[in-house]
Amino acid sequence: MQVPLQITLRHVAPSETLDRRIRRDADKLGEFHPNIISCHVVIEELALRKQQGRMFNVRLTVHVPDHDLVVNRDHAEDVHVALREAFASMVRRLEDVARRQRREVKTHEDPRQSKLAGSTS
Repeated sequence: MQVPLQITLRHVAPSETLDRRIRRDADKLGEFHPNIISCHVVIEELALRKQQGRMFNVRLTVHVPDHDLVVNRDHAEDVHVALREAFASMVRRLEDVARRQRREVKTHEDPRQSKLAGSTS
């Protein structure tokens, strides 16, 4: 399934490698939820003092019916690590939503309504 994808880079130089990685990971999201409406990836290099190195933030927003899922990940030095962590977290969130929508989530009996065996009320 092709996921409708929007990519925004802020203070990050465009790169073919980064673009390919984002598109590949976004396409894989379709395996975990069949009805993805859209996916928006924002990668931003945060402005820090020169002595502190580089810090990246990845914000991933995925829209599915009845749910807007958002994941934020920060990582020092490596944008690819922040991207990997954000997509891994989104996969878990999509699996949870899909499970709930299929009603596969176990519901527990309300203990106030349960009766003990052999008791008379």
